[in-house]
Amino acid sequence: MNSLFKCTVMCRVATGPKNKFLPLSHKNNKVRNGVFPSIPTAGPGPREHRFRQWIAEDAPYGMAWERFRCDIDCRKDPTNCISEKLFRDMADRLSEDGWRELGYEYVMIDDCWMSMQRGSDGRLQPDPDRFPGGIAKLARYIHDRGLKLGIYADMGSATCMGFPGTTLDKVELDAQTFASWGVDYLKFDGCHSNAIEQSIGYPLMSKALNLTGRPIAYSCSLPAYIGGLPPNVNYSYLGNICNLWRNYDDIEDSWASVQSILDWFSTNQDDLQPAAGPGHWNDPDMLIIGNFGLSLDQAQAQMALWAIMAAPLFMSNDLRTLSADARAILQNRVAIGINQDPRGIQGRRLLQELGHIEVYWRPLSHSANALVFLSLRQDMPYLYRNSLANLNFPAGSFEAYDVFSGKTLSGLTDHTIFTVSINPSGVVMWYVYPVKQSPRPPKDTGRYPYLRKKYRMS
Repeated sequence: MNSLFKCTVMCRVATGPKNKFLPLSHKNNKVRNGVFPSIPTAGPGPREHRFRQWIAEDAPYGMAWERFRCDIDCRKDPTNCISEKLFRDMADRLSEDGWRELGYEYVMIDDCWMSMQRGSDGRLQPDPDRFPGGIAKLARYIHDRGLKLGIYADMGSATCMGFPGTTLDKVELDAQTFASWGVDYLKFDGCHSNAIEQSIGYPLMSKALNLTGRPIAYSCSLPAYIGGLPPNVNYSYLGNICNLWRNYDDIEDSWASVQSILDWFSTNQDDLQPAAGPGHWNDPDMLIIGNFGLSLDQAQAQMALWAIMAAPLFMSNDLRTLSADARAILQNRVAIGINQDPRGIQGRRLLQELGHIEVYWRPLSHSANALVFLSLRQDMPYLYRNSLANLNFPAGSFEAYDVFSGKTLSGLTDHTIFTVSINPSGVVMWYVYPVKQSPRPPKDTGRYPYLRKKYRMS
């Protein structure tokens, strides 16, 4: 699969029985205000796999493949080619432009970073012209900025773009190499491999990463190669060896591609939703917000729906030239807060209306919920009417905060008939909470204390 992760991602770990989530410190590999927890001793699966369960407790998010792909011609395109300079530039933007504080903490190197040959010692090595300082030096640069480094490998005979693969006899060596460089995340692809190699290779790499002693988040592409669904995919087992996985087709820079992926995940939600949770996530592929294929309404729609799905939020864009509108969507603290809700429950499509309106729902902490009203129409804004009771909400009084407009709808009961105006191929996204369990705080502390406490809403 070519649609992998290019530049950044965010990973968190649990810090004990109270299930608090704190970002990792990249300079000393300890949890800020604490230390790494012990490896869990409960749960299914072999002991060597349990290390994975407390990595990536929150759904990761960052940047991805689609924007830069395999541009390796640094003479003709020195600004955008896959090189040390590109990833340093992205690290600077993440650390200086407010992304790191929101959790976008990983700089991910995707395919095409390697030399075409392994070294004399059998190890993978970066292209010496495009990465003259080597990966370890780049990792130090990234860590010094409070960020983390991710890297790409492929368990087949070659990567998807033809660079050296990690065959079964090289798995342990490559895991040790990545750990010695200071890598914090591995994307392990599956091009140029067969089903038998995949069934052996993915758990073998999980074990090898664990044995390095370095906490390295692990993304597996296995489901995307074998149909993405049970019985071909055993998600209970996969959740013991991987932190996240690609399930379906690569995304392209178009609204049609977003719709196709969304529909596949929604159609198969009964199989996919139970597989997701803290430390083991479905990955519908990257956010293409800030590129060229989505309108502003469609960009908001993708951000909202990926948040509902508890999906990794891998951006595919150029942070150096990102528009203000795209940045506002990607840095929306409430949308991020919904995506990163500590319960980790993946949302669902509730309704498909005859008027080409769909309704999505996700349960959140503190008895709150997220709703997304999506219009698949192409003609004009649509006035959609419904009630919370029809959406299976319990009896009671509620408030709804509109995530993108910032407005609040008060005085809602379960039987109130509300109306929302949804733009074509756009969304309205609500953060809904029961009034009796979320009393209005003093004005200067804000209206949404749970999201504010964790994400420092301004």
